[in-house]
Amino acid sequence: MFPARVFAVAPLALVILALSGCSSWVCTDETAERGKAGARVQVVNIYGQPLGVTAAVVDWSLEPHPQVPSEGDKVHFRFRFDGADEYSDAAVDACAVDKERVTLGCQTVSSSQAFGPADDPLTGDTWLAVEHPEQVAEVLFIPNDQSYDGRTCEVDIKDGGGTHPPEPPSRGDQL
Repeated sequence: MFPARVFAVAPLALVILALSGCSSWVCTDETAERGKAGARVQVVNIYGQPLGVTAAVVDWSLEPHPQVPSEGDKVHFRFRFDGADEYSDAAVDACAVDKERVTLGCQTVSSSQAFGPADDPLTGDTWLAVEHPEQVAEVLFIPNDQSYDGRTCEVDIKDGGGTHPPEPPSRGDQL
């Protein structure tokens, strides 16, 4: 008689455990595929779908930063985010590359940094330090939106996981 009662109650206990979040599940993290870099890119989400925002390098130059001229030349570039508004904060990696498109240095720039002069409020500028500025051939954007900050499985085994933006390129990566 005892085993019959156990078998009758067991499914109910399993349902209660599952609903309480105590059941076992698999948490997985995936990395989105890095998009093709360019001087003008359509910003895409973690699934590769366009966000309706275009990021473009307006121009760039090598020059000493005015606050630290003794450090030598840095990459000074202006950029523009078309389609972004005060509610969207698209962010892309900007990389200085050599003539073979090998990264010399990268940093993330955000559409919220584009608050340029009154006649062109969608532009911004920033400085990028590279070890060999004389090798810089161009500045490129990688189209993957870096503003998504989803929790990883390592941080949150229950609610984390899913697809995340690709890691920023390291010095020496080919774009």
